This record gives sequence, C-alpha cells and structure tokens, in this order.
Amino acid sequence: MTVGQPDNDSGMFGVSGSGDTSGFGGLVRAEPGAAVVGHSTERPYGGYFDEVADLLQGAPGSLFDNSVTRVVVDRGEITFFVRPKHLVALCQHLRDDANLRFEFCSSVSGVDYLDTGSVGVDDPDRLHVAYHLTSMTYRRRIRLEVTAGVADPHIPSVTGVYPTADWQERETWDMFGVIFDGHPALTRILMPDDWAGHPQRKDYPLGGVPVEYKGATIPPPDERRVYQ
Repeated sequence: MTVGQPDNDSGMFGVSGSGDTSGFGGLVRAEPGAAVVGHSTERPYGGYFDEVADLLQGAPGSLFDNSVTRVVVDRGEITFFVRPKHLVALCQHLRDDANLRFEFCSSVSGVDYLDTGSVGVDDPDRLHVAYHLTSMTYRRRIRLEVTAGVADPHIPSVTGVYPTADWQERETWDMFGVIFDGHPALTRILMPDDWAGHPQRKDYPLGGVPVEYKGATIPPPDERRVYQ
C-alpha cells in the first residue's frame, strides 16, 4: 500500500489550512468608528435615539447646546460628547427628567487614544471617559463621553448624581490617571497605594518581573526578544 502526502501539513491532526488557533490569523483592520474619528451622525438616528436627543434639546437653560459638542451613533449605541464642566448638570437632568429617567449609571470606563492623531484624536484630549447610563423606567441605554488631556486630566465626579460611579471612577483614576474632582475618596482600588503611574495609559512602560516555573525562568516582557 502506498501512502500519499497529506494535503495540508500543519503539524496537528484533523486540521485544514494553517492550523492557527491563536485567533490572530483572521484579524482584519477596519476603519475607525465615528466615535474615534470625530464625526457627528446626521439625523435620523433611528429607534428611540431621536426621541432622547429631542428631549435633551428641549432641556431648560440651553443645557443641551452648552453641554453637548456632538452626537454619534455607532455600532448600535448613541454617544453624547459632553464638555466636562457641564457633565454633572447634564447627568442630573438625565436622571430627574420625567421623560428621560436615566436613573442608573452601569459603567464608567476610560481609554487612552495615544498616537491616534491620524484618525482625528488630538493628543491634548487623548484621555476619554465613557459613562453608560440606563433608564430602568423606559428600558433605554445611552452613553456620555468626556475628554481630558494628560497635562490637565480633571473631570467632575458624578458620584453625587450616580453613587454607583464611586468605585468605577476610582478604577479609572487608578488605571488612567483621570482626576475626578469632588470624588469622596479618590484612592487606588486595584494597584498598591504606593504604585507609581497609571498602568493602562498607552505610554506606561511594559515592565514586569521574572517568573520561575519548574526550574525555568521567564524574563519580564521588556527583556524578551523584540520582534520587528
């Protein structure tokens, strides 16, 4: 009996193609979303998004015009980009208005858009903080987003409006260095109190400590082979 060569020699049984199971082989670079590029979305937004925007535009005292710089609908979410000094007032209106009733802040998260000037984000405003608000009354969700620079990373705390933002603002401070003015106890929550720097900033050194494993030593990431 003659045994022929296999169609694909991947080094693994029952595998066709490259046998890559890392997940990286199928990655495709996509165009950045509108929330990063800096465009506003044109009306109609779709669904309940238009109703929420209309209600906000009807807020007393030109609150919407003073607070919101642009509105973006991307990947099934609506985001209102807000000037920091008006953030608390806008949150209070979103919570208390009978037709809006965004009573719950489910998440506060940070992101560092370092070196993304090519897609429209300026370095002075590279730190973004996103607030995910939920209306339990009307079963709706929206996002607020605020930007700050590394040189002056101050944003008002919303804990007076949404107590659930307490620990999440602490985490955003811990990881990204955003200072939430008015927070009752803005201290580290993940890293040790004496930790230097904010680990999720894109310019934070990778670092690491050597690890021993069954007699072998794994060097820290910054001492391993560099692939270019």
